[in-house]
Amino acid sequence: MRIGVPTETAAGEHRVALVPEVVGKLKAKGVDVVVQSGAGADALLPDAAFADAGAELSDDAAAVWGADVLVTISPPDPQQIRGLGHGTLLIGFLAPLTSPQTTRALAQAGATALAMEAIPRISRAQSMDALSSQSNVAGYEAALLGAQNMGRFYPMLMTAAGTIPPAKVLVLGAGVAGLQALATAKRLGARTTGYDVRPEVAEQVQSLGAQWLDLGLQASGEGGYARELTVQERAHQQQALTEAIKGFDVVITTALVPGRPAPKLVTEEAVGGMRPGSVIVDLAGESGGNCELTEPGQTVVKHDVKIVAPLNLPARMPEHASQLFARNVLALLELLVGEDGQLNLDFDDEIVAGACIVRDGEIVHAGAKAAVEAAGATPSGASPGAGASATATTVEEGRREDPGAAPSPGGEPA
Repeated sequence: MRIGVPTETAAGEHRVALVPEVVGKLKAKGVDVVVQSGAGADALLPDAAFADAGAELSDDAAAVWGADVLVTISPPDPQQIRGLGHGTLLIGFLAPLTSPQTTRALAQAGATALAMEAIPRISRAQSMDALSSQSNVAGYEAALLGAQNMGRFYPMLMTAAGTIPPAKVLVLGAGVAGLQALATAKRLGARTTGYDVRPEVAEQVQSLGAQWLDLGLQASGEGGYARELTVQERAHQQQALTEAIKGFDVVITTALVPGRPAPKLVTEEAVGGMRPGSVIVDLAGESGGNCELTEPGQTVVKHDVKIVAPLNLPARMPEHASQLFARNVLALLELLVGEDGQLNLDFDDEIVAGACIVRDGEIVHAGAKAAVEAAGATPSGASPGAGASATATTVEEGRREDPGAAPSPGGEPA
C-alpha cells in the first residue's frame, strides 16, 4: 500500500498531514509513503527529515495524488480531487456539513473518503480525535493572542511602584479549546472564569483554578454536547452574559454550531461596556463569529475594544499541530491497515462507518448528503431523498466547543 502526502494549498495553511515520526512508524509496518517535495517546509519539517524516515519524495503532484491513500488536513480543491483514482481513499478534514463541493467532487471521482471530524466520539476513538488535538492548539494560541493584544499585564505584579492587579479573563465554552485557553491564561497569571451551558463541566473548569460563571442555565444534550437553547433561554443567556462580559479584560469565545452560523454571544452593548483596551478573541470567526462586531480574519477596534478573529488558528503553530494531527491519522490507519500492510476497510466497524463520507462514489453520510442536496445537486450514486448508510454526529473542523448551542473545528465536549 502507498500513502500520499501532498502539499497543503488552502490559504494560510502551514501544517502537513504526516510528519517524519509517523512516516517511520508506517514504514516499519510495510507501508510506503510518498511526500510531495516541500510539503513540510512551513511546519519546519525539511524534505531531508522525511527522506531519513523512509519516505519517497516527489516533485510530481500527480504521483502523490496517485497513491492508494491520500492524507490531507484542509479539504482539497475539487480540481485536485478529480485527480484521484477510482477507489482511492482520502483521509482528512473534509467539512462534510459546509463544503458540499468537496463531497460532490469526491463522489464524482469514485473515491472513498473518511472525514477526521466525523469520527465518532467513543472511548476507542480518542486517539483519533483530531478535532480535540487541534482545539488544544487553538485554545493555547487564543490565550496568547489575548495577552499580546491587551497592552496590559496578565499576572498580578507587586513592584516598588505599586501593585498591578491581575487581568480578568472569561472563556465562553468549556470544551477542549476553552479548557486549554483557561489553563494557559491561568499559567500566565490571569484571574480566569469559564462559562458553559453544560453544568457538568463546571468541575473541569474549577479543576484548572478558574471560577465558574453560573447564569442559571442547563442545556446538556446527547453525547456530551450542549443542546440548542430555546428562544427564552437564549434571551436570558444573552442579557446575563452581556452584563457579565462588561467586567472582564479579555473574553475568549469558542461557540460553533455544526453547519450553521456561529451564535452571537457578545453583543455590541457588551463590547461598549468593556473597559477601553480590553480584548475579545473570537475563535468562531470562520462561521461568522460569536461577537456582533467581529470581522472574520481581521483585528478591529470597536468602542476602544480590540476584537481579534483569527482563521485556522492551529495553522499558526504548524510544527506541533502537524505532529498531533499525524498521530491521530496514524491511530486511524492502524485500524485500517492489516498486518500485511494492506488496506482493509471494515464498514461494520462503527469508527469506519461513522467517519465515512463517500464510499466508492456514493455519498453515505446523512449530513454531507443533505448539504449537497441543499446546494442544489443530487448526490452521485444515490436517488433524491435516499437514506444514508452511514451516519455520525459531525462538526466542522477546528473546535467542538459551544456554550450556547450544539458544540462544534479549529473546533469537543470535555
